Amino acid sequence: MVKFGVIGYGYWGPNVVRNLDHLEGSQVVAVCDKSPTSRKRIQKAHPHIKVVTDSTDLLSSTEIDAIAVVTPVWTHYELTKAALEQGKHVFVEKPFTSDSNQAEELINLAAKKNLKIMVDHTFLFTGAVKKIGQLLEEGTLGKVYYYDSTRVNLGLFQHDVNVIWDLAPHDLSIIDHLIKETPEAVSATGQTHLNGHEDVAFITVYFPNKIIAHINVNWLSPVKVRTTLIGGEKKMLVWNDLEADEKIKIYDKGVHITSREGLYNLLVNYRSGDMWAPQVEQVEALRQELAYFVDCLSHDQTPFNDGAAGLRVVKLLEAANASVKKRGALVYL
Repeated sequence: MVKFGVIGYGYWGPNVVRNLDHLEGSQVVAVCDKSPTSRKRIQKAHPHIKVVTDSTDLLSSTEIDAIAVVTPVWTHYELTKAALEQGKHVFVEKPFTSDSNQAEELINLAAKKNLKIMVDHTFLFTGAVKKIGQLLEEGTLGKVYYYDSTRVNLGLFQHDVNVIWDLAPHDLSIIDHLIKETPEAVSATGQTHLNGHEDVAFITVYFPNKIIAHINVNWLSPVKVRTTLIGGEKKMLVWNDLEADEKIKIYDKGVHITSREGLYNLLVNYRSGDMWAPQVEQVEALRQELAYFVDCLSHDQTPFNDGAAGLRVVKLLEAANASVKKRGALVYL
């Protein structure tokens, strides 16, 4: 039985507590939140769980094996470091840390103390991303040309980070998981309109072998859009995360060049075949992720969404931020 302490019961915390408390092999011992309103919500939803106001009570408890840090990103480093120093494994909300130096220090500390870090890259556990990973591994799409994502909605405005650090970690963690290449450079543009942080941004990630990834993130969209296109040599894929049933559609469409002898002799054939929608596992991704973390702790396994995966995403976020400040100049990794 893995015993958890959860720090933070704001937007995402209730989902973490609910899942951990109902998972086989895990138990939530205590939850910490400074807000009286949040503490009342915990007591009402989980009367059997101890509620505290000071995170030190959880960090120093000998009864707790692992800490879930579900707080704003600027608090992640200190809370995760304190948990590791007290001999606790850590599940930490995305993004892992505010900068890559913090991430590297935490990874080294965890390794020194033989402790596990898991970064909450929830989308990696969705049925859709699992299916896309399987299709890419099987070579269904052929050589990947591009990943193009639109992740926009009206709000939720963050006060401590811009839209890149808020929304882009989802796609950057998916790209890191699916594209088995090391990115070479990042270019990004963005603009601030309301609260001093960029609320609209466009990020391009360049990979070897001519693979390119593009992410559009926006807090000022009149509609919510969660659509990703993945283009391959053989087939093309559309993932609409807001679709209830056919989340993924695969199109047997493509372009075939039949002559390369001079520009004017270039013959391009367009292929247009069938569309099919593979069955996608309908699961609560967070539940699967937390079950996986509990399993990793129980069997002393390193999760694939560990501190190193979190660090790779933070480095891309840093590069995107640096590029925005230079109005889209390439930042090499």
